[in-house]
Amino acid sequence: MGQKYTFLSLFCGCGGFDLGFLQAGYQCLSAFDISPIAIENYKCNIGPDAHICNLVKGFNHYPLPDVDVVIAGPPCQGFSVAGKRRLLDPRNELLLVACNIAIEHNPRIFIVENVRGVVAGKHKVYWDSMKYVLQDAGYKILEYCCDGTEFGLAQTRKRMILVAYRHPGEIQFEPPKTEKKVLKDVLTSLDSAPNHSKKMFPENSKIGIIAKNISQGQKLCNVRGGDRSIHTWNIPEVFGETGNDEKKLLESMMHIRRRRRIRDSGDADPVPLSALEEVIGNKAAIIVNSLIRKGYVRKKGKDYDLTNTFNGKYRRLSWDEPSLTVDTRFGNPRYFLHPTEDRGFTVREAARIQGFPDSYVFEGDEASQYRLVGNAVPPPIAKHLAEIIKPILQK
Repeated sequence: MGQKYTFLSLFCGCGGFDLGFLQAGYQCLSAFDISPIAIENYKCNIGPDAHICNLVKGFNHYPLPDVDVVIAGPPCQGFSVAGKRRLLDPRNELLLVACNIAIEHNPRIFIVENVRGVVAGKHKVYWDSMKYVLQDAGYKILEYCCDGTEFGLAQTRKRMILVAYRHPGEIQFEPPKTEKKVLKDVLTSLDSAPNHSKKMFPENSKIGIIAKNISQGQKLCNVRGGDRSIHTWNIPEVFGETGNDEKKLLESMMHIRRRRRIRDSGDADPVPLSALEEVIGNKAAIIVNSLIRKGYVRKKGKDYDLTNTFNGKYRRLSWDEPSLTVDTRFGNPRYFLHPTEDRGFTVREAARIQGFPDSYVFEGDEASQYRLVGNAVPPPIAKHLAEIIKPILQK
């Protein structure tokens, strides 16, 4: 039997990163996270060596032996394009906190994972600062932007990986040779699986009616055309009746607001009445006022815009495609719908898409379970990282 390499886990969450390393034959000496529910799940499913700890204040009262590897999954909310991306979000500093703790423990290898937004725009300063600190400490750096589909996951999860290592050789990072998977490959035989509580929509409820109008690969969206977008004005039972002229004006506004740009930023701009009159004619003002009363249009200064300008809600995923990224909102049907059933996804379905085995049973309230799954590093990605660094550790 080969040597059992050791690791320390920072910002461990429920332990997805750790689980991959354990599956690769490593031994965890300690894991740390500030979330009590995350540590509870870790202890129930992975092992007792997990501690609730504010890593910003340090953990000197946890005496630790030397480890071969330090792994870290710092919070990504400040970097995620799905959030507000505040440059000075205090959570962004946790990337450097993990880096400094790793250097203090002097491992042979340090690995950190975060969202792709960590290297986008001004936020890249945190990632670059971490690299400089590690290089000053004598580490060589390997960076890789990976996609979950490369690792046998049935989801397009793009993440940045940084591997810092002390060795004269080079680490070659190549995704494993695995078959690409789609949802139907991982969401089978679920009836007896834990954390699989289906919540079907009441048939005549608002959400139930919306769901019945959305097919696989489609979403509720007023700001894009094409077969994949279902517009609110095409679901009159929920959003209200519209006439042919009103539909024509709404669709014209949908296209004009993106084509006729005023600002340098943003996705689209409000539309002046004159631009609508070019398409609809003199009756545009009457139609616009009617649509304002019905809640489809709003006035913005002197111009007009659609009321619902989200780029997509109630996305119904497809059996024959990978899932979109499993995030903390994945259990909310307003964002994601099951491919064929009128409901959202269960915790177990989210966990399957993330690569968790059914033996991992999630504890706590359901909202916390979805959050733990969505924040986790997928175990299959972690396992592959653990395997590719073994040659360095062996030398």
